[in-house]
Amino acid sequence: MLSSSARLLRLLSLLSSRPSWTCAELAERMAVTDRTVRRDVARLRDLGYAVDSEAGPWGGYRLRAGSRVPPLILDDEEALAVAVGLGEAALGGDQAALSAMLKLRQVLPRRIADRLGDLDGAFVRLPGSAGPQLRHGLLLELADACRRGERARLSYTDGQGRATVRDIDPYRLVHTGRHWYLVARDVDRGQWRTFRADRVERLRPTGRPADLTEPPDPARLVSHNIANGPYPLSATVRLPLPLGQALRLVPPTVGTHRADGPDATLVEVGGRDPDGLARYLLGLGTPLRVLAPDAVREALARRARELAEDNVRASPAS
Repeated sequence: MLSSSARLLRLLSLLSSRPSWTCAELAERMAVTDRTVRRDVARLRDLGYAVDSEAGPWGGYRLRAGSRVPPLILDDEEALAVAVGLGEAALGGDQAALSAMLKLRQVLPRRIADRLGDLDGAFVRLPGSAGPQLRHGLLLELADACRRGERARLSYTDGQGRATVRDIDPYRLVHTGRHWYLVARDVDRGQWRTFRADRVERLRPTGRPADLTEPPDPARLVSHNIANGPYPLSATVRLPLPLGQALRLVPPTVGTHRADGPDATLVEVGGRDPDGLARYLLGLGTPLRVLAPDAVREALARRARELAEDNVRASPAS
């Protein structure tokens, strides 16, 4: 549970991230009650923050457009508590907490930063309790690299244990629920790539500006690489389901989705061979159409025929 000061900073970060939030949405994101959200909003107003509210079921809270945000004054102990709380939330995948933590670290007095470093070394996390362990301060280094727009030299170990050093243009950090991924352009290959944060050994700035022209959708790129990266074959399938239902049927870590009108979704899934993909698609238990490749379509049709023939032969005689 975050301290009250940490909650206020996190609430400010959320309010700054989009035009409007309902009370219920803020309560869910901050893991508190609606009453706590209303109390914290009142405290922000007392501190001079212009937080407007709209009544009704579709109303919510927003920072007034064009208003000047006053500073949040914290004493040493409060600043330390905020930094620790936000650091824990960031390791758990909270993007807003990571952004707030980055801003806070940049303005912490040296005496507090030193104490925070001592506390970082005292934390021990059980393996597997919240995904792979990250080197202390690594997320902040990666987030800062994305913010600066500066080319960096990455020392990285891939899933096969191969160590490489390459120049990258950092762009965004994405959390999938278990892993953090750095989305960056591989300079030598001229391609947008994803790198698991727990496999980053070192990141050093080069002093040269990053080339971030035509960046990808970070979440979509990570989802695509997770779903298709390890497999030699991929299939494109049309599901007669809206995007939300298709995402529940085929998780984003299994397939890459895009809406095909309001009532259908195109999904790209990876597999080792046509027969294996056919078995997976049959197991979805829903009508679908394989758009490509022909080998997967033929394997699916063959398995469907075999299933039908087996059931005809097994039916009792009339």
